[in-house]
Amino acid sequence: MKNILLAGLVSVITLTACKKDDQVAEKSLEQQKIEFQARQLDIEKQKLAIEKERFAYETQKKADSLIEVQKAKTAAAAAAPQVIRETKTIYRDRSSSSNSGSVANNGSSSTGTTTTKKKGISEAAKGTAIGVVSGAALGAIVNKKNRGGGAVVGGVIGAATGYTLGRAQDRKSGRVQPK
Repeated sequence: MKNILLAGLVSVITLTACKKDDQVAEKSLEQQKIEFQARQLDIEKQKLAIEKERFAYETQKKADSLIEVQKAKTAAAAAAPQVIRETKTIYRDRSSSSNSGSVANNGSSSTGTTTTKKKGISEAAKGTAIGVVSGAALGAIVNKKNRGGGAVVGGVIGAATGYTLGRAQDRKSGRVQPK
């Protein structure tokens, strides 16, 4: 009988201890959820503060650029036109194939050329490439019996047309000297 009472008492103490641990675990889980939500709220507040700072920076940047434009306009309006008092004649040898430009100093006071380095692909090259591709495609579509021959003929015609149109654009933009 003493053993049964002792076993019952131990089981009651064990069950009571387990229930208290469950309640403590549940409370800590709830506390963890609350702490997590609080951290998320803090992060959102920080994001909002960063957005406000970015907005203020963008606004200030726009205001500064407007002020600079106004200053430039007033400076340009106040500046007197400059008068050119001296001209220089530059002679270039067109038979030379170098881009550096040779200078013949025939009594002029100039010692160098004012040539600028051309950047990028010319319009003539772009037109040729586009013309070849589109002409070849069109030639292959039109000539259904011999698609390869049609593509070659169309490519040649497209390249010639594209080069001609691109060269005209280069002349207009000043990249190539007009005829």
